[in-house]
Amino acid sequence: MRPVRPQPPLGPPPRTPRQTALAQWRRVDLSDLEDTLQPRFRTPAEVLPKVLAELRLDQRRQEAEILKVWQTLMDPEIVAHARPTGLLKNGTLLVSVDNNVWLAEIVGYRRHDILRRLQQAFGANRIRRISFRVGG
Repeated sequence: MRPVRPQPPLGPPPRTPRQTALAQWRRVDLSDLEDTLQPRFRTPAEVLPKVLAELRLDQRRQEAEILKVWQTLMDPEIVAHARPTGLLKNGTLLVSVDNNVWLAEIVGYRRHDILRRLQQAFGANRIRRISFRVGG
């Protein structure tokens, strides 16, 4: 013999005393219609995390902070021709350089110095690598 599984109740849930009183007073039961017309409000605590995630405020603040430190730590020649454009989740800093000549100069001779300075300012875990590209 198979065990008996409990069956969920059939039909609509039982009416509340409020719904019963209103149905008697109106002489018609409008509880289903009232349920469908009820606005589904959400609290700010439910909505705010999603809104903040879409705005990416933390990431934008980090990028602004990196740009500010970049302008104070780097040589004026480098600042004139290269600027950070983004920080990836894996710790790679994206830097845009205005032309191929400066890209070759920075990658060939100054890359390690730039990385060392930024890691001293932000920590080795936050900025692990730098990726340079022309344009941006």
